[in-house]
Amino acid sequence: MPYAPQVDDLKHALGPVTGFRSLVDQGLIEDLSGDLLDQILEEAGRFSAELVAPLNVVGDENGAKRRDDGTVVTAPGWKETYSQWIESGWGALPSPKEWGGQGLPLSLSLATQELWNTAALAFGLCPLLTQGATEALEKHGSDDLKRIYLPKLATGEWTGTMNLTEPQAGTDLAAIKTRAEPQGDGTYRLNGTKVFITYGDHDLAENIIHLVLARLPDAPEGTRGISMFLVPKVLVNPDGSLGARNGVSCVGLEHKLGIHASPTCVLSYEDAVGWLVGTENRGLNCMFTMMNSARLHVGMQGVAVGERAFQQALAYAQERRQGRRPGSTEMVPIIEHPDVKRMLLDMRAKVQASRAICFATAFAFDMARYAETAEERARWDAIGQMLTPVAKAFSTDMGVDVASTGVQVHGGMGFIEETGAAQHYRDARITPIYEGTNGVQAIDLVGRKLPMGEGAVVADLIRQFRDIAGQARAVNDPAFGSTADRLEEAIADLEHATAWMLEALTRNNDEALASATPYLRLFGLTAGGSWLAKGAIADRANGNDHVPVARFFAEHVLTESGALKRRVTEGGRSVVEAAVW
Repeated sequence: MPYAPQVDDLKHALGPVTGFRSLVDQGLIEDLSGDLLDQILEEAGRFSAELVAPLNVVGDENGAKRRDDGTVVTAPGWKETYSQWIESGWGALPSPKEWGGQGLPLSLSLATQELWNTAALAFGLCPLLTQGATEALEKHGSDDLKRIYLPKLATGEWTGTMNLTEPQAGTDLAAIKTRAEPQGDGTYRLNGTKVFITYGDHDLAENIIHLVLARLPDAPEGTRGISMFLVPKVLVNPDGSLGARNGVSCVGLEHKLGIHASPTCVLSYEDAVGWLVGTENRGLNCMFTMMNSARLHVGMQGVAVGERAFQQALAYAQERRQGRRPGSTEMVPIIEHPDVKRMLLDMRAKVQASRAICFATAFAFDMARYAETAEERARWDAIGQMLTPVAKAFSTDMGVDVASTGVQVHGGMGFIEETGAAQHYRDARITPIYEGTNGVQAIDLVGRKLPMGEGAVVADLIRQFRDIAGQARAVNDPAFGSTADRLEEAIADLEHATAWMLEALTRNNDEALASATPYLRLFGLTAGGSWLAKGAIADRANGNDHVPVARFFAEHVLTESGALKRRVTEGGRSVVEAAVW
């Protein structure tokens, strides 16, 4: 099915849902006007639909290939499209001006990234990682490393990766064994094996800049002994030209459930030359700059694949004729059947709620950059930190759910690869896993983020949700149905569960962690429902479809909140005390 860029929905998210558009219209963001914002979104949508979307099926069917010499080639058309993407300046959009980027805000960057990822998820992965590598190097790298590598990374001419995982060390990074030996001249020699390295080798760019976690010879055990190193695929000469191949090679490509066009590499480091980024034994701090950026963008990937699955299911339901309605003798499009209509509403509502959470997170980080006072910047940064694990986990869970429902809308044809619905489901399934599994995100939320400011940050967000519920109550519009009632119930459930969780963390940490995943879902449902209502209230006079979507989410999805509250407050002990194996 043809892909239609969701530009209007992105404008809605940047406008009444988050308020980012008001910052632009007030002239608070240098070099960005409302007209330019619209032009960027429209052009990114055109590029996505015309050039990136046709690659999606080609990439899935052909995948990336490893040659006998160890080099990796991407699917037909990918290299040419990536070159056009770079020439059009898209890689430079979010990067610092100092290094050749355009320095535009995160919210706008996230919007364009959603378009690339909706068009072809495996294509959007590469720029996502390069952007994170650029941020990490800009924040932690030495002046020399910045001067040599950032001008090319900032534009996407060179791509970046993150190298954490090893065969024996997945989430538990304390177990990594890759070694870095100092050479006495400011360089290090790295030896080890890294697995699951996305775009670890490819033919899209002439150089790949790996950010690698490794241990120094005298490093302490555990995560306190991890350092981060920059290791280029091709060494760079003093004049900036490319030199000899470095000692890093792809020794295998993983055969995956989905995202076939994205080369997921096993990388071998054999006396590879690298440079320390940041300080010794503080590598995780450096890597988390990249990882936190990636987590928000992976949440956006859940939105993107859900959007594509919804568009395809909607088009199919409008065309496919099956069954008859009462009083009719002819078969009707299946969208006329109430249960199919329900499934499509469920898909659309979950995509829009997830999008709202992701863009609210981006807006918080933009406010941490643009707010006038240090106090306000600190407040918004804390909100962004609080929302990041929710954006990553909730949105990717919803992406899988929506893609699965898309297969269901197609019926038996959804299980047949040629329709394309199955690809969205296969591609979506990785998103709850990489950049920290969603269980890790839930642990991060309850273990690190809820206690921030002794609970003041989460209380701030809950107050915002209550204000929105009050606005929904005041509208008194029959079109909103019981939206205000369901919102108020969900907020009360979240507040109760939050109080329980903060207390449980001081009493029984295992019981709290056992309830972390349902707590994150409750948080995501409440946040998503609140921001959907906010956007619908602001836009209700414009004749758009945001009111029925917000109402459906409130009356069908938010009703889970009471059960989730009970799972949080009553279900943890059954996990902790279970001895069934």
